[in-house]
Amino acid sequence: MQQPVIVDAVRTPIGRRKGSLAAVHPVDLSAHVLNSLVARNGLEPEAIEDVIWGCVNQISDQAANVGRWAVLAAGWPETIPGTTVDRACGSSQQAVQFAFAGVAAGHYDVVIAGGVESMSRVPLGAARAMGEPYGPAVRARYQRDSFSQGLGAEEIARRWGLSRRQLDEFSLRSHQLSIAATAAGAFDDQLIPYSDGESTLRHDEGVRPDTSLEVLGGLRSAFTDDGVVTAGNASQISDGSAALLIMSEEAARRHGRTPLARYHSGAVVGDDPVVMLTAPIPATHRVLKRAGLGIDDIDAFEVNEAFAAVPLAWQVETKAEFDRLNPLGGAIGVGHPLGASGAILMTRLVHHLRANGLRYGLQTMCEAGGMANATIIESVSV
Repeated sequence: MQQPVIVDAVRTPIGRRKGSLAAVHPVDLSAHVLNSLVARNGLEPEAIEDVIWGCVNQISDQAANVGRWAVLAAGWPETIPGTTVDRACGSSQQAVQFAFAGVAAGHYDVVIAGGVESMSRVPLGAARAMGEPYGPAVRARYQRDSFSQGLGAEEIARRWGLSRRQLDEFSLRSHQLSIAATAAGAFDDQLIPYSDGESTLRHDEGVRPDTSLEVLGGLRSAFTDDGVVTAGNASQISDGSAALLIMSEEAARRHGRTPLARYHSGAVVGDDPVVMLTAPIPATHRVLKRAGLGIDDIDAFEVNEAFAAVPLAWQVETKAEFDRLNPLGGAIGVGHPLGASGAILMTRLVHHLRANGLRYGLQTMCEAGGMANATIIESVSV
């Protein structure tokens, strides 16, 4: 068994819907990240054995295997393959876990994993509008015609007794921490600015420094007349891409690279597809058991903020120290470009551990269909 390590991790700034990245084709945005990653690590593209790429809405501009076309758009040799993974919002986290597994098994020495989503160009739900994704057997099993993440978030808030104010307070925290992290330069080592020749996007575009509890409290419920879930306490529709350079320890030495972190443990679980968003809780329990670690051993958590109710319920159940949860903000503050978000969270996590002398980080995120990945990494700086 080879030990997988993260040598580097980069991401674009996250663009808001119909914002600075809206005109960029997702294949070209992916190619930009790929080229930036190898260039800053002094690698020739020929060293890359595969590209494993996450993308959720694989139709229209994101159809036909974005991962492969990104390799070609980057100008890399035609001999380098690429594949595209869909595990809903966890697609690029799953891509990273596949890369870890491939290195551990000896299938790769050097691989890139990441993802992309242009929600401006391929809107959320576009695939569903073209047909029936569930089929009659699933509809009959669960006695429903569709599955709603928004209603799932409402149900989580009800079950865990989360008030509208609690959700809004967490959302304000996300914006404030994102603003503070940006001002402190916490993202500088990971961001790959994107320029269209006229202007350059250097920082995450969705953060709202002027928001407040009063502003958030004035927003209407998004899914039910008397609900607590609003556009303000849910993740933003966004565009972006991220990638991680993953090697075996021996390959990292051979290429003269010092890893940022090593892979420790991973897990993936299924849960109730109707409530849909609770799976990060059992995924966390499973990966901690597999790792032989307790919740207090983890120095930082990245729990995707698809809805504020998700990390709040997760924190109640896991009893994780609240200050360790999403210490740099999250998707409510900066956005959630679906297929890229797993790689974005891992990129944030690995750099945060390194910059602060922390040892263990845990990432988990809810996924449509009632699934979740959980991954533990260990910083090599400790």
